[in-house]
Amino acid sequence: MYDGLLVYLLIGLPIVAEIGYLFKVLQKVTVIASLLTFVTALLLYLGLPVVGTFYVTTTTWVFVLMVSSIYLLSSVYSYSYFNHRLSNDAINNYYALINLFVASMLFSLTINNYGLMWGGIEATTVTSALLIMTDKTPISLEVTWRYIIIVSVGLVFAFISIILLYYYFHTLMVSQILATGGRSSELVSVAVAIALVGIGTKIGIFPMHTWLPDAHSEAPAPVSALFSGVLLPTALYVLYMIYQISQPTMLFILFATATIIAASVFLSYQKNYKRMFAYSSMENMGIALLGIAIGGYGLIGAMIVLFAHSFGKAGAFYSSGNILHAFETKEISEVTGLFSNMKATSSAILLSSFAVTGMPPFGTFLGEFLIFAQLFTMHLYLELGIVLLFIMLAFISINYNISRMVFGEGKKTIHETTGAMRIIPILSALISLLVGVALILVMT
Repeated sequence: MYDGLLVYLLIGLPIVAEIGYLFKVLQKVTVIASLLTFVTALLLYLGLPVVGTFYVTTTTWVFVLMVSSIYLLSSVYSYSYFNHRLSNDAINNYYALINLFVASMLFSLTINNYGLMWGGIEATTVTSALLIMTDKTPISLEVTWRYIIIVSVGLVFAFISIILLYYYFHTLMVSQILATGGRSSELVSVAVAIALVGIGTKIGIFPMHTWLPDAHSEAPAPVSALFSGVLLPTALYVLYMIYQISQPTMLFILFATATIIAASVFLSYQKNYKRMFAYSSMENMGIALLGIAIGGYGLIGAMIVLFAHSFGKAGAFYSSGNILHAFETKEISEVTGLFSNMKATSSAILLSSFAVTGMPPFGTFLGEFLIFAQLFTMHLYLELGIVLLFIMLAFISINYNISRMVFGEGKKTIHETTGAMRIIPILSALISLLVGVALILVMT
């Protein structure tokens, strides 16, 4: 009962914070609520597992910790990012949507019902779509419309999958279905395959990814951090919970490999640094999906990749926000001399780029190594060779562009950001580094 109350508190804090909307102090209240949500997430670990209305295992807790952490970082970063850029009413609306967005993700992760999981993911679509339009530019409105259409179609497929699961099991309770299993049923296998297409749209799996680069690149920096850092992993968690029922391994490997290939090719010719990081998220989700599909050390590797990626990618988008604020452009070719003008931001984006591309000793490197080791153990040499080749392409593409931005000759004097906008990006990137170093020390 006590553990269940902690989960209620976890989901409820961002919602209760909405009271601040009435008094025009939601910005400050949200920062406090995000800190309390993070503390609650930490305390939840002491009472695992939770089975009942909620279903929270150690795996679930890792995702909950990711969401609560990026919620805290984005809330603090937004405090400075939107200062003097939006009216008080617009800031109030922004934080109201952020709270509902986070509450929807936490609900999707913890609820013990596949149907309600689907409902939670649907709720994230509504709130996140409105967040894309924060700046209310014509492009952001167009991107929001495209995002809603594509993702909603995908979630229709996901809903069909849920209906098939209920038809077979006569229940949607996650704990009950996972206990009984359905590996021998063709109907369940079809349901899982449909879920891959439906929820895969939300994750950004190829070829259902087309909304992702536009939405992530047009959203404000702290929203992009939430999108890439935790929304995609939250949707991937829901897919993983469905995948456990019946495991069409080769189908998932096929889609994961295709996603890695496509994302790496797209990365090779990007000219917009925010779109570049968006495609990087697509590649990282493909790697994580591959680890989930093969299981064993691959599953452990996927968890490490997702956790380290959440902080690394958040740091990349926070840094991108600083750069956009200073240079007023998203074009890679127009951003040079970062290190000579913005040492903190240039350090943060360099570390973040290393984090999301798997540079040792970042956590993503260790996670990818475990996935590769599992592929080798399973004698999937062709898949291993293909994935290695295209991950190297992505690594070179991202780090080449970032190195040009950081170390290229500066064309004009740019002032470094201050306060949270200076601290949060590098803090987020360093957490990804510490994850890798800590895990290596534990394993040696």
